[in-house]
Amino acid sequence: MSRDTGVKHGGQQRRPMGGRGPMGGRGMGMPVEKPKDFKGSLKRLAGYLKPHRYRLSAVLAMALFSTLFNIVSPKVMGLATTRLFEGITQKLQGVPGAGVDFEYLLRILLILGALYLFSAAFSFAQQFIMAGVAQRTVYDMREDVNQKLARLPLKYFDSRPHGDILSRVTNDIDNVSSTLQQSLTQLITAVVSLVGVLVMMLLISPLLTLLTLIVLPLAFLVTRTVARRSQRYFARQQKELGELNGHVEEMFSGHVLVKAFGREGDAVSRFDRINRRLYDAGWKAQFVSGIIMPLMMLINNLGFVIVSVAGGIMVVRRALPIGDVQAFIQYARQFTMPITQTASIANILQSTIASAERVFELLDETEESPDSEGPALPGTARGEVRFKEVSFSYSSEAPLIEKMNIKVEQGQTVAIVGPTGAGKTTLVNLLMRFYELDGGTITVDGIDIGKLKRGDLRAVFGMVLQDTWLFNGTIRDNVAYGRPGAPESEIVRAAKAARADHFIRTLPRGYDTVLNEEASNISQGQKQLLTIARAVLADPAILILDEATSSVDSRTELLIQKAMAGLMQGRTNFVIAHRLSTIREADLILVMDEGSIIEKGTHRELLAREGFYAELYNSQFAGSNRAGEAV
Repeated sequence: MSRDTGVKHGGQQRRPMGGRGPMGGRGMGMPVEKPKDFKGSLKRLAGYLKPHRYRLSAVLAMALFSTLFNIVSPKVMGLATTRLFEGITQKLQGVPGAGVDFEYLLRILLILGALYLFSAAFSFAQQFIMAGVAQRTVYDMREDVNQKLARLPLKYFDSRPHGDILSRVTNDIDNVSSTLQQSLTQLITAVVSLVGVLVMMLLISPLLTLLTLIVLPLAFLVTRTVARRSQRYFARQQKELGELNGHVEEMFSGHVLVKAFGREGDAVSRFDRINRRLYDAGWKAQFVSGIIMPLMMLINNLGFVIVSVAGGIMVVRRALPIGDVQAFIQYARQFTMPITQTASIANILQSTIASAERVFELLDETEESPDSEGPALPGTARGEVRFKEVSFSYSSEAPLIEKMNIKVEQGQTVAIVGPTGAGKTTLVNLLMRFYELDGGTITVDGIDIGKLKRGDLRAVFGMVLQDTWLFNGTIRDNVAYGRPGAPESEIVRAAKAARADHFIRTLPRGYDTVLNEEASNISQGQKQLLTIARAVLADPAILILDEATSSVDSRTELLIQKAMAGLMQGRTNFVIAHRLSTIREADLILVMDEGSIIEKGTHRELLAREGFYAELYNSQFAGSNRAGEAV
């Protein structure tokens, strides 16, 4: 019964679908969505991690040990290189007993093997623990979001594109999940590696360390310059990709009409134009971001040459063992990698916090007012409804309903008619407390619905909407949705009453036929019959019908109307009607326009007045004479 917002499901795709950055993922060249409040959102996200602080401490310790064992390895290998070099040199110099000390080398190899083994074991343990932490954190976040969605009022869903809501629930949370699982451990490892490698380099030679650091400003300058330029191209690539995806979705969803009007050529031409622009932007984005790594390799090689020459001079002067030079070169090679990783992860972290912020915005939305512990409806509701001085508006600047008064007796059928936007569906939304009143009261059996629990109130109603809703499951489950636990005999009886039993039994598996996610494996009319069967099974005191037969053929419509006549007996019925010929027998017809009831009465009374209703009714027929005959 939601109000049409006129917005298609078009939420943003949070993760870039095109192009990859210089690090093979969401790189430094990719456009990054920045959060509005980085510190606040980060602190709130940390709140989800707080229950796992001991395991996070273990992850940190594991990362520390794994990285340290890895960092110490080049130094140990350098000892072997030095001993090997010295042994061969002494042998060449004719020193008695000189040669390769294989026993020493074997001990070094065993130590190296142990170091690599321990490093791998700690890395495995780190990943194992972090996987549990990440998934549990995201599980808790999804639980909070799911519970929040159940507490949000209908106006929240009416005022936002459904695609945007789905994007927050799925893509944004997945973004947080992948960062916690991968990037967080990479960040810890990168920081520990950076500090550890720098310490080892300083221990080996402060002079060589200084020479290594000289090239860093050049590396930062190159990375920053290229990343800025590539980011513009990536942003353009994402824009063109979004336009291409939208065009493809439109053309495929409406391919029948495209073919019917012979517009395939136009569709292909537009696709080609967008595709060419996407190619141009994508090529430039990939090329510009791709040159970061070759430039970084050039700078690293420049540093390697400087360190090698300086290290060679120090070895010749016996200021440094050759093994330490070898170890230092390995450290120098490792030094720029964690810097590049940290810069890349910083961008990922920005995007992740922005995603978390969007989830937190949803969690902070105003909820429905809590149910009051008021009176309960009697076991068997009569169905008397009163609107007393009811006022309501979707926006304070544009009042919709003002001081409305309606009196509906038990068992009456009330039809609500009027032009589009008159407030017909709004009236039903207020009755079921999908929206709260601005003023006045609505009572059911004399009890103010504002004092009832929403679940108790809505249990009194049964609804058959113009837009059918069926879920992925068997036909039996979809019908039984109206009353969980109903026996098979009553499900079949409800289907027969809705004239659905025959077509159900013609399906390959009958009532066990599984409907797909969009229920596209049955016709629109058959969907409507199932929703009617669901309402029949629910056996409500008050029935709401929103043009329930609009999607079926004329013959089926007559059959359903006969079934509805039996279903509506002894109940209070609200019928939102577009085809006025279907509500001629209503006990009361309310004619609405711009949120107000401008006429009310029976069909004959309203035609006799020759007012707004008569004009609406006659407009649906060939002429007033024919309309009079229909009476």
